[in-house]
Amino acid sequence: MTDDQQRDTLFAAADAEFGQFTFDQKVVDVFPDMIKRSVPGYTTIIHMVGQLAERYAQAGSNCYDLGCSLGASTLAMRHRVQAADVKIISIDNSPDMIKRCKIILDADSHDVPVELRCEDLLQSPIDNASVVVMNFTLQFIQPDVRDSLIRHIYDGMRPGGVFILSEKLTFNDAHHDKLMNELHYYFKKTNGYSGLEIAQKRSALENVLIPESLECHKQRLANAGFRGTELWFQCFNFSSLLAFKP
Repeated sequence: MTDDQQRDTLFAAADAEFGQFTFDQKVVDVFPDMIKRSVPGYTTIIHMVGQLAERYAQAGSNCYDLGCSLGASTLAMRHRVQAADVKIISIDNSPDMIKRCKIILDADSHDVPVELRCEDLLQSPIDNASVVVMNFTLQFIQPDVRDSLIRHIYDGMRPGGVFILSEKLTFNDAHHDKLMNELHYYFKKTNGYSGLEIAQKRSALENVLIPESLECHKQRLANAGFRGTELWFQCFNFSSLLAFKP
């Protein structure tokens, strides 16, 4: 593990005081380790984002990575896109994430142009898009503006474009919801997180990460105009959907 990929011990101290979770420099420093040990199937999702971009990116269009963090999906698309004259636009509202992402992208040799933007997704223009990726980002946006954001994304896409939405889920059945949360808890335990770390991070994420059900996501996508929505990946309470603009 390199200096910029430190092991995540942010919530290990028993006597520390934690406020709300924020994507600051401390999180940036441990983010690759944090997400690998916290999100089941994350590596698979990123790999498949590249394959989907290769299939659906249209010549002369833009591909968007919304909530790009350190640029994993950006790099996956950059390495696989074959269509001519494609630009990737990667957006995050964390200056610390964008700063580190630029360093990572500058070290990459692929020549598909990438434009990095540090801005609020609610204010970001979406234009001429054939592929839009939003990996575990919508859950950090307040629920009352999610409908308008998804409509905004739809409006900025080309016909035939694909929207890849990855999210943590809740489930309407209480027993199933409890089981999926327990399995996720065990996943993190087997990846080296202590019960204290898991509990303290959960507390920091309360009212910051607000998950929704699969049914809620599908209805919102349909209301925005997307068609052919498919759940293509799920591991416990983490999922990824494909939605298409007709």
